[in-house]
Amino acid sequence: MGSLTLALAFGPFLIPVPPLAGLQEAKALAEPDSRFIRVPLGSDDLEVHYKERGMGEPTLILLHGFGASVFSWREIMAPLAAAHRVIAFDRPAFGLTERPLRGEWGTPADWARGLPYSAEAQADLTVNLMDALGVEKAVLVGNSAGGAIAILTALKYPQRVQALVLISPAVYSGGPNAFVQWLLRTPQMQHIGPLIARRIQDWGIDFARSAWHDPQRITDEIWAGYTAPLQIKNWDRALWELTSASRANNLPAQLDRLTLPVLVITGDDDRIVPTEQSVRLAQALPHASLAVIPACGHVAHEECPEATLTAIEQFLASLN
Repeated sequence: MGSLTLALAFGPFLIPVPPLAGLQEAKALAEPDSRFIRVPLGSDDLEVHYKERGMGEPTLILLHGFGASVFSWREIMAPLAAAHRVIAFDRPAFGLTERPLRGEWGTPADWARGLPYSAEAQADLTVNLMDALGVEKAVLVGNSAGGAIAILTALKYPQRVQALVLISPAVYSGGPNAFVQWLLRTPQMQHIGPLIARRIQDWGIDFARSAWHDPQRITDEIWAGYTAPLQIKNWDRALWELTSASRANNLPAQLDRLTLPVLVITGDDDRIVPTEQSVRLAQALPHASLAVIPACGHVAHEECPEATLTAIEQFLASLN
């Protein structure tokens, strides 16, 4: 038993974690319409990558899902900007937003609170970004994990959120239990965590395919857009920090507090967040409407942009 304990305690530290070669700084991948801004968060600040288009109220803030970036909004951002100010940003650990590391950013107290990668921290970051860009109130549009962040932001800052558009939001997936949370944050797991995060390069294509009703529509160009952030320094360590900052959410128990207007959009073939979960969510919310898009998967804004835009525009018109 003693040998096993020693192996578990010290064995992970014997596993080499060589740095990935050939990686670039985030700004090397910036596009002509990329913007960067430093946003306060905890005791420090974070350089956030965002894109902005259009004018007009209400302002829309777009929150992408796990493994995605502002790239995921490419089909609907410009059409929405025809009548609205639209801002999309890369959440921490994704896209071109800064990827802070322990000992180089913030304080130990910040990291103990889950900053900058936890869902709570990302809700704070969303509102702090709104402050930095002069947005008093916004409609939050979130996909998958970004939908959960949108809900959390509305619960924490109700005076700042006018309405929610939730595209296949990850609400009922829960999160790790207390033991798993503790395990993820042990020094042993912090050491080997980047190796685990790197596995996304193996299973990521299958995950992306399962997000589409018709994965044959994922072109080489789209796949290149999905995987571009994997060329950025410390992407693996940041992805692990996001994983280890995960905490069980209590969103289902708080849904009755969301008295603002909500539109829930889902594809009828969502295999990531099953369609019935979005239907259940719309039924649980006090003031929600539901749009189920046929022959569509988890990323309706990418795979079925026309139907998604129609649903969003009709919803926004009803807010007036």
